[in-house]
Amino acid sequence: MGVDTTFLWCKTFKMGAMDVQLESTAVQHGQAKINVEEHALVSLLSDEKYATEKTEDVDPDDYEKLEEGIMQYGCAHYRRRCRIRAPCCNEIFDCRHCHNETKNSIKIDAVKRHELPRHEVQQVICSLCGTEQEVRQVCISCGVCMGKYFCEVCKLFDDDVSKQQYHCNGCGICRIGGKENFFHCSKCGCCYSIVLKNSHACVEGAMHHDCPICFEYLFESTNDVSVLPCGHTIHVKCLREMEEHCQFACPLCSKSVCDMSKAWERLDEELATISDTCDNKMVRILCNDCGATSEVQFHLIAHKCQKCKSYNTRQI
Repeated sequence: MGVDTTFLWCKTFKMGAMDVQLESTAVQHGQAKINVEEHALVSLLSDEKYATEKTEDVDPDDYEKLEEGIMQYGCAHYRRRCRIRAPCCNEIFDCRHCHNETKNSIKIDAVKRHELPRHEVQQVICSLCGTEQEVRQVCISCGVCMGKYFCEVCKLFDDDVSKQQYHCNGCGICRIGGKENFFHCSKCGCCYSIVLKNSHACVEGAMHHDCPICFEYLFESTNDVSVLPCGHTIHVKCLREMEEHCQFACPLCSKSVCDMSKAWERLDEELATISDTCDNKMVRILCNDCGATSEVQFHLIAHKCQKCKSYNTRQI
């Protein structure tokens, strides 16, 4: 029967006046802020391009028209000057998130619940003049720019340029945070913070699964995601909740999610003060951290890996 890891780690961090400061995985390995929002592949009003157009080619009256109503329309998800017609149910919503929240509500019959296919949006409605038209950045009727950032592929309109949106061809969708701050890992199948480029452990399709804690699909999650040392991914907020409950092992592979060396040293000291009546019994253990097997003296509290000195082990 294996050692109860939850009990072991809780005991490790609650015994005596122990003061072990564990660095967050997000700090150690770089927080992959892969919030999935949309960006402008082609932005009529992108900062560089627009600065030139404004001074050379754009008439002041046209500029004033393009900027009319900026940041005054939209929803909790986006500031934009248009609404979309959902191709799946033919209803009008402020954005796809608004659609998904409504159509996946517990008030809706489970059979009728569905997600909006973002790439299939064909029609938008100008928020200023109400004209329905094919997806475009500038309204064909009143001439207002419906989104300072616009992505023709993802059908994104967004006036809030502070998000630093960018389109990733590898992911096939748009993300936020600035293209220069992220790279696309083809094996993992997603964008990660540039600080992870030469240090993360590749896991096939690492982002293409649900968060092991809250079960939200990570690839399209709008919440921050952290990459663990083992290469698996999890919501930052879920990782913090794990640490608050003294859970320091990856829910998928059981490897430690951060440097536990100080905790193991403290546990060494604590175990040295505990007498054991099973001095002659030996057991085989498997280390969850390094994968090594060892034969060690049985202990009622914990067993130490002979290779990496971790107590994150189990009996086999």
